Amino acid sequence: MAWQAWPAPCLWLASCGLLLLALALLLSPRSCRARRTLRGLFMARSKRLLFRIGYSLYTRTWLGYLFYRQQLRRARNRYPKGHSRTQPRLFNGVKVLPIPVLSDNYSYLIIDTQARLAVAVDPSDPQAVQASIEKEGVTLVAILCTHKHWDHSGGNRDLSRRHHDCRVYGSPQDGIPYLTHPLCHQDVVSVGRLQIRALATPGHTQGHLVYLLDGEPYEGPSCLFSGDLLFLSGCGRTFEGTAETMLSSLDTVLGLGDDTLLWPGHEYAEENLGFAGVVEPENLARERKMQWVQRQRMERKSTCPSTLGEERSYNPFLRTHCLVLQETLGLGPGPSEDEGCSRAQLLEKLRRLKDLHKSK
Repeated sequence: MAWQAWPAPCLWLASCGLLLLALALLLSPRSCRARRTLRGLFMARSKRLLFRIGYSLYTRTWLGYLFYRQQLRRARNRYPKGHSRTQPRLFNGVKVLPIPVLSDNYSYLIIDTQARLAVAVDPSDPQAVQASIEKEGVTLVAILCTHKHWDHSGGNRDLSRRHHDCRVYGSPQDGIPYLTHPLCHQDVVSVGRLQIRALATPGHTQGHLVYLLDGEPYEGPSCLFSGDLLFLSGCGRTFEGTAETMLSSLDTVLGLGDDTLLWPGHEYAEENLGFAGVVEPENLARERKMQWVQRQRMERKSTCPSTLGEERSYNPFLRTHCLVLQETLGLGPGPSEDEGCSRAQLLEKLRRLKDLHKSK
């Protein structure tokens, strides 16, 4: 390119000149439009840069752990009995117990009721999880961690120290605290009659896993513990991947049966269904679910679980293949675009719209 042939002092002077021009436009009272444009670009880039710095500090330094401990103290003071009232699901010798932790997270105990053995999923508050273990009278033998974020992995240390034979499972790509047993895609963890398969679902983090409890051994529905991949009517943010990566991960769970129970990592149902109503206002399935969720939340009851069949009918992040949604948001396959590219664009647009909706 032409500028590559310029001597270094000329490049330096040109850069300073552009910077001064930008500052003049920002400060000029007569250039409002240009000023707003430059300010918008500057703020957008600044926010992205500040977020990346903050995210790195949270995930890679002790500052993240201190932030998590502060969240834990505040949530325990604000919600001494948990943020929601939950109900366990009891099948043929298997029990799934949701545990409300922090301000809107869920941990879970999966219990083989005959062998009195338990598996904990994302035990971010070790005190709350331990209280449930003692109440149920079971032995904790495994921790399944979906990803490294402290609000999902913060209890690994205390629980693994308290229960000496407890194994900590997760992805080796994700930096899971106190990981003892790395898992890959399709690996199976067996505890008593519990058969739990790990599925690689990167996007939220590089090594994010979801866990599928096989329903066949106890002749009941399979259960998907989705961490921060999939919520009731929502999906997680793409922190360490692309829209294409997240779309592929969502398609992984879309391949599961309609009767699979969805146990997400957060209580986001009411907010997510509100956004779904913005992009699909005529969706009757969403409207019925919203009415039910609002009744639940008025009594501080949990909205877990839903089913994947339900999610297909109203979760916009699982409906990127729907022509109606594509047309509503002004996206569809163009002459040179394949379906996957179009769906990834739609997923990205949905995420941006969701952020705008949340900020209002």
